[in-house]
Amino acid sequence: MVYQMQPYGIQSMLKEGHRHLSGVDEAVINNIDACKQLSNITRTSLGPNGMNKMVINHLDKLFVTNDAATIVNELEVQHPAAKILVLAGKAQQEEIGDGANLTISFAGELLQNAEELIRMGLHPSEIIIGYTKAINKTVEFLDGLVEKGSETMDVRSKDEVVIRMKAAVASKQFGQEDILCPLIAEACIQVCPKNPANFNVDNVRVAKLLGGGLHNCSIVRGMVLKNDAVGSIKRVEKAKVVVFAGGVDTSATETKGTVLIHSAEQLENYAKTEEAKVEELIKAVAVSGAKVIVSGAAVGEMALHFCERYKLMVLKISSKFELRRFCRTTGAVALLKLGPPNPDDLGYVDSVLVEEIGGVRLLSTNLLCSYHFRFI
Repeated sequence: MVYQMQPYGIQSMLKEGHRHLSGVDEAVINNIDACKQLSNITRTSLGPNGMNKMVINHLDKLFVTNDAATIVNELEVQHPAAKILVLAGKAQQEEIGDGANLTISFAGELLQNAEELIRMGLHPSEIIIGYTKAINKTVEFLDGLVEKGSETMDVRSKDEVVIRMKAAVASKQFGQEDILCPLIAEACIQVCPKNPANFNVDNVRVAKLLGGGLHNCSIVRGMVLKNDAVGSIKRVEKAKVVVFAGGVDTSATETKGTVLIHSAEQLENYAKTEEAKVEELIKAVAVSGAKVIVSGAAVGEMALHFCERYKLMVLKISSKFELRRFCRTTGAVALLKLGPPNPDDLGYVDSVLVEEIGGVRLLSTNLLCSYHFRFI
């Protein structure tokens, strides 16, 4: 008969199969080693000349980037100590928008030095006291490095914004900061709300075109779409805009039906009825004062024919995110079905035109008072 000893102490509180580590070698050194491994991954991506990392996440999506925030997000770190470093990098990225790599790499270096001190016999609490004194001294030096007037600066002054932006831009695009900073500052200032704390980063977008270089960049007050207009009308000025998220086409019935036609006259009348219905809908849109129709789905040939007849410009935006941004830019409300819109549902643009840059047709929407900007 085998006597089984009952668990006691901490073993009685944890479930079967647990691992309990304690002491310097088992717990502290293992935790430090996990953090060092994470910082070694991100360290080589630090700075403007940092190397790119290739990361494949659990969805088999490929990321090639040197951005530490993206790398640690997609790594899905499970170790509890290393996860603290990941959370520190995320907090830095959300609060400041930059410096996530420095946070993780610097923490790894501090822990590596702490490991040597622990092996020498120092207690972790003594090392914490020393690091706390070092933090206080470092803050004194950092206060002297801050650009004067940053606390009371005018966020709508381009020159002041450019001075404080160069360090962050140079860390990603070293040598190009003198070109990029004025462009970024101008775009951000134009979309800055009354309360700068409510600034929305999504209001500044980048449209990349093949050919040219950074010297060819320009700012568009409004929105840029990398697709052509549907139809022959390519330019409209001072126009009201109506947005149909469900497309501009004859709606199909929910149930299937059979129509029995006995003569050619009945077939002709059936087709005319459909044409008359589409024309009635398009005419109602034209009567409402709208000159531009934006479709979130397919544009039917018959509907396009009547849009041309009533001099309506037709745009197609397949992406629901782009459609949402377009509505936010123009002030329009996306309608689900094709029909006469209410005056409150209409948006406004100063001009909508199609331009060709580098062999690519671009749709440019310009507004005098817009909260949406793009670089080209």
